[in-house]
Amino acid sequence: MNLLLDFTQEISMFHRQSLHRVALCMAFVFIGATASTADSPLNIYVVNYPLKYFAERIGGPHVKVTFPVPADVDPVYWTPEVAEIGAYQQADLILLNGAGYAKWVGKVSLPRSRTIDTSREFKDRYLTVKETMTHSHGAKGKHAHEGPAFTTWLDLSLAAKQAEAVFGALARKRPQQKDTFMANFLSLKNDLLTLDSRIKSVVSNRNTVPMIFSHPVYEYLAKGYGLNGRSVHWEPDQEPSPGQITELSNVLEMHPAQWMIWEGPPITSATENLKTMGIRSAVFDPCGNVPPEGDFLSVMQRNVSNLEPIFR
Repeated sequence: MNLLLDFTQEISMFHRQSLHRVALCMAFVFIGATASTADSPLNIYVVNYPLKYFAERIGGPHVKVTFPVPADVDPVYWTPEVAEIGAYQQADLILLNGAGYAKWVGKVSLPRSRTIDTSREFKDRYLTVKETMTHSHGAKGKHAHEGPAFTTWLDLSLAAKQAEAVFGALARKRPQQKDTFMANFLSLKNDLLTLDSRIKSVVSNRNTVPMIFSHPVYEYLAKGYGLNGRSVHWEPDQEPSPGQITELSNVLEMHPAQWMIWEGPPITSATENLKTMGIRSAVFDPCGNVPPEGDFLSVMQRNVSNLEPIFR
């Protein structure tokens, strides 16, 4: 009987020791997995290039940012495939522009806890496009500019606020990297506000100069810097139609502009048509998609330089 009791106790002790060893192994595996996850780059999906630039400037090697929109497509009107929507849904963070940007966002389910509307904090400053004409962007399809204006970042002070929202989201996800993110954000903020000050300086003496915007995408630029602009619907890569020329002539009767601001370099026939009307051309690229060369900051610096002749 005693032998049986001793044997039972030994089996019980062996069982407890085995369970203890298994528990320790599981704990080490869990700790290792947690450390690995914490050290791996955040998987971030964004809806436009400015947010990609902000996230990469702030996050550095601690983020992997994906912006899946093709280079020749306007991100505002792009529609992702099912697989791309799934990739957004699986991301650690989804950075939205807000203000009606990326129309597809309102038609799918995205995880709230990982989705950040970077313009939410200044939604009381949203602007509206009061225009309903449907027109074509060539291969990009037909659409109408109406409802909220969405190129919020063209007011560089608002761009800095969006960058701050990106910083906050990254810091919450990786608190151990908060100091690094903060230093990177402050550097980016300084760059953005320096550009903001430069635009204000360029336009300060003559901001009432009338100008024409080739497209209704400059609402935040105009509002932020007090520009006196009216919008038409000319594409830089398309020949203006007789109707567009008539529309512009009608606008000029009440708004005697000598400059048109374009989203991209216009074709020669368009600039020649404008010259006959006494209008010169300048490019201010909104930079919603990845630029062919340079980055967001260099494109905006070039934009400001392109504005300078208008206000001399």
